[in-house]
Amino acid sequence: MHRDRLAAGFFLLCLISGCPQAVQPEAFAPGPPRIVSLDYCADQFVLKFVAPENILALSPDATKHFSYMRDSAKGLPQVRSSAEAVLALQPTTVVRSYGGGPYARQFFSAAGVDVVQLDFPADLDAVANNILKVARQLGVSAKGTALVSEMEHRLLELQRAPRRLPSLYVTPGGVTTGPGSLVHEVLEAAGLSNFELQKGWRPVPLERLAGSRPDLLVAASFGQKSAHVDAWTLARHPLMMELMDAVPRVDIDGAWTSCGGWFLLDAIEALAQRAAGIEDSGL
Repeated sequence: MHRDRLAAGFFLLCLISGCPQAVQPEAFAPGPPRIVSLDYCADQFVLKFVAPENILALSPDATKHFSYMRDSAKGLPQVRSSAEAVLALQPTTVVRSYGGGPYARQFFSAAGVDVVQLDFPADLDAVANNILKVARQLGVSAKGTALVSEMEHRLLELQRAPRRLPSLYVTPGGVTTGPGSLVHEVLEAAGLSNFELQKGWRPVPLERLAGSRPDLLVAASFGQKSAHVDAWTLARHPLMMELMDAVPRVDIDGAWTSCGGWFLLDAIEALAQRAAGIEDSGL
């Protein structure tokens, strides 16, 4: 990794200050787009919008359990996000969220590679705008527009519970989140209220839970492959275990909320349906 960073830094320095022709990258031949995705958030957009024959490589996480489009990623090449490995493929475009490090965008742009940079949306409007932007930059604006229209339709079709049930989101690691996060926006869109009142990501509020309880537990599930399966976390605290037995619970696929994309609607629909069921049963 250190060697890759040195190589990338040296190459970028050459591009800026001028170096012998021998160290310049080979010119990319014209033709169809050759696209590389640098991280699993970018993988979702590439798999959704790009034809498989135009995908040079995805990230090593493309087929992991937290990747929403993992089934579509099967059989496609993967590559590390290092400059050396990516440039060896001679892409015309790289798509990234965080992959490649903080200087990846400047580096690949200087190397003559188009960079599609995903935003970090904090609400559903920003998610929709990001979809439209990425689709436009990938040359498939119509697909982006259709996807956003589908999201809007699904939101309009939601059957929300008449009462905003206080709901606590909890990860396998015993972490929750409050206002300012996409998970908070998901709860709100589903017609729920967030039990966690503090902004940001933080451990579940055990002291508060000792005195008051949410009406619904929202448990992010990453399946049996989760790194937390054999680890003790706050999610396994006796108070939390008791809460999980006493309070209605809905499990949502962790891939639904791991990145800001159209798949957030899967989580919203599951939550709204569960909340409506609780209200109908009188629990």
